[in-house]
Amino acid sequence: MIAAAPGVSFADPYVIGLMLAGLAVFAAVGALSHQQERAFSASLVYLVLGLGAAVALELFGLGRLDPLEDHKFYERAAELAVIVALFGTGLKLERELRPAAWGGVGRLLLIAMPLTIVAVAFFGTRVMGLSLGAAIVLAASLAPTDPVLAGDVGVGPPGEEDESEPNFSITGEAGLNDGLAYPFVLLGIILAGQESAGWFGEWLLQDLVYKVLVGVALGAALGYGIAAAAVRLRDRHLLSHDLDGWLAIAAVLVIYGATETVGAYGFLAAFAGRVAFRRYEHGHEYNRGVHNGAETVEKFGELALILLLGSSITLAGLQAPGWTGWLLAPALLLLIRPASVAIALTRTRIPGRERAFAAWFGVRGIGSLYYVAVAVGTGALTDSEATTIVWTTTVCVIASIIVHGTTASGLSRRWLGSDAA
Repeated sequence: MIAAAPGVSFADPYVIGLMLAGLAVFAAVGALSHQQERAFSASLVYLVLGLGAAVALELFGLGRLDPLEDHKFYERAAELAVIVALFGTGLKLERELRPAAWGGVGRLLLIAMPLTIVAVAFFGTRVMGLSLGAAIVLAASLAPTDPVLAGDVGVGPPGEEDESEPNFSITGEAGLNDGLAYPFVLLGIILAGQESAGWFGEWLLQDLVYKVLVGVALGAALGYGIAAAAVRLRDRHLLSHDLDGWLAIAAVLVIYGATETVGAYGFLAAFAGRVAFRRYEHGHEYNRGVHNGAETVEKFGELALILLLGSSITLAGLQAPGWTGWLLAPALLLLIRPASVAIALTRTRIPGRERAFAAWFGVRGIGSLYYVAVAVGTGALTDSEATTIVWTTTVCVIASIIVHGTTASGLSRRWLGSDAA
């Protein structure tokens, strides 16, 4: 199609799409402006826009992307948004790399997340009637706190002094638990398919031990090396200060791509790489520039993915989970996550209000969409279970965006005020 043609034509879908994209960016700029002063998060604005787009698409009979049929697009789009968010989040973390400083994060990862997986899998098999493999896929997909959406309640940019324990724990948890949930997603896929003899040993050694250890080690090495090279080049005036933000994008793509090339977990590598990058050059000025670049891309990725999520909603899709799937959303957000965190943080010195904050803000989001897209793409799930898992996850993510998006600002002030820090 040529840009200009003889005669007068109206309502070209392509140019309408460009106009709507521009309006979405305008809305994003408005939603992100003075965000801390409002009672709701920017992600909630994006969701409303996406739902509005879904209504418009239905009224005008236009096609839309389907999370089942177009699972590969959803997988790649969510994957890119998550890895950029992972790298940007790591640059915020100021604490030394010693066990005592990361105790809260460790408890959330090693106690709260496994408990969440077990509880959701139990719900999936006993209440929703899913097979064990499908239930584990659903549970592992919904267990991680999302690194993209959790930014609203995590720690601030590099150099920001206000870093409470729950802010730090949620940020660290969101950075690591996506990669650590992956082995359990793969476990569910194996059980849902036709597992062969010796599958458990292969899963344990390859999908759990090898991919986790290599992902962390390679990510840390590459992150440290890239930081060292970048700082030296910058000191020799071979890299422009104005382009610091682009370094984050280049670094995370190299780290993620190299790690996935050797079959390890790129999500873990992205987090380890960003922490190592931060450790090498601890000066706030340089890290803030790199962080700002990653955060800009992250915010637009969040906009795109939540708009995509909202615009894909259909009445048939909302009916697919049934009442049991809809019941999982309040069960997860109001019972399973809070109880798991309460158990994980038992016998710690963290004050009660801060424990409540960490328990409440287990935000579900883009990472969950990625995992279910991966599971659907393997073909291990039956059509019925794939439909149920995709739309149940969608319902839980939407519920999280609404509930956490409307409470983040108020509860942050109430529970993490100066007297609670």
